[in-house]
Amino acid sequence: MAATSWTPQLGTRDGPIYLSIADSLAHDIASGRLAEGARLPTQRKLADDLGIDFTTVSRAYSEARSRGLIEGKVGQGTYVRAKRGARLPQQPAGLVDMSMNLPPRFLDPVLEQRMWDGAKQLQEQGLDLLLRYQEPGGIMKDRIVAASWLSRRLPGISPDRVVVTSGAQGALHAILSVLTNAGDVVCAEELTYPGFRSIASHLRLKLAPVPMDDQGLIPDAFAHVCREAKPKALYCMPTLHNPTTRTLPVQRRHDLVNVARTYGVPIIEDDAYSALVSAPPPPLAALLPEAAYHVASLSKCLSPALRVAYVALPEGRTHRLANAIRASASIVSPLSSALASQWIETGVADFVRGEIVKETARRLDALKAILPFDVESSPGGFHVWLKVPEPWTRGELVSSLRSIGVVTSDAFAIDSAPEAIRLALGAPVNLEELTRALRILADLLAQQPAISTMVV
Repeated sequence: MAATSWTPQLGTRDGPIYLSIADSLAHDIASGRLAEGARLPTQRKLADDLGIDFTTVSRAYSEARSRGLIEGKVGQGTYVRAKRGARLPQQPAGLVDMSMNLPPRFLDPVLEQRMWDGAKQLQEQGLDLLLRYQEPGGIMKDRIVAASWLSRRLPGISPDRVVVTSGAQGALHAILSVLTNAGDVVCAEELTYPGFRSIASHLRLKLAPVPMDDQGLIPDAFAHVCREAKPKALYCMPTLHNPTTRTLPVQRRHDLVNVARTYGVPIIEDDAYSALVSAPPPPLAALLPEAAYHVASLSKCLSPALRVAYVALPEGRTHRLANAIRASASIVSPLSSALASQWIETGVADFVRGEIVKETARRLDALKAILPFDVESSPGGFHVWLKVPEPWTRGELVSSLRSIGVVTSDAFAIDSAPEAIRLALGAPVNLEELTRALRILADLLAQQPAISTMVV
């Protein structure tokens, strides 16, 4: 049976997009628009059709399954579930969502008060300028603070080479808009950030995967892709790679940069996690200043609510990227940018980062004590990469984890997906909730998978 051309009617619904998709699915089944047994679009196709990332659609389908709306059939796809009597599907009690890769919450009332005090100080200084339009790329005051923050990784970086954007997603969209045209090839690690894949799809770019090993991206493989595909850029996450947590060694960074220079390929370096790592290797932008775009989001090391990222650019590229930021509506909120600057200048940012690192260490210790399986992790990283042990498959495992939200490798894979899942240790509200979820997972993996028709 061919898949239907179903697209959810999201309209102006409030709340998370994944719930809106599940609600739309429920409405269309109840109204008869979707008949029993109708085959739904694949998760990847629906994500592309809606212009959203794979993870959001995966969560929506998981939510719909938990409501008893849909079911999977091995090798055949996902279908509208046939009604079976009057049984009402129950939402699993105590759901623990480990799919969103958030920094862990910390309990320090004094520090929390200092964070709130920063917002109050902005109010006392006057909000007039913060409520007006500001130039794309950020005002000079915020760019100076951004340069001081980046100088810890990029010594001597000038504010003239720095722009402020509305988060990493906005930065990546603007950079790709500058470096590429529709139909161009861009390469990335074979497992990559789903948000980047979504942007590439939106800009109609072709993705070429670069193979990885246990140390990360392989420079010789990158050279092969350069010769064969002639990419316009390389996007990579060399420090605490998402999802594998791998960090590229120093020598391999030099080798990678040499390949990029040889073939004239600019590098987009996503440096979301290095602020959480003790003595990280030098960034690629320090080794390739003439052709590397260094994106340092504050979402992972301070707060995802800020939606602020700092971008270090090659000399002379600031004006063009600022125009791309304006065109893509990626101008940062003046309030968010000012608050980020205030936290950095007063030292609050360093205290927050320190608390996140300490809480992450506690959660990694819990993981190692509870999960005796093949899990890749790294100090400072609050996501981990679980190799699904045989005889389990990632689909069987996720289908059985009704009370825990996780993300399978399919969300990250440009090509074929390995048998693995990502666990976001920072998402549970506290260590107790994380411990409960990890014990459920450990108990499940110690069993044999049940015969099931459910797939993800």
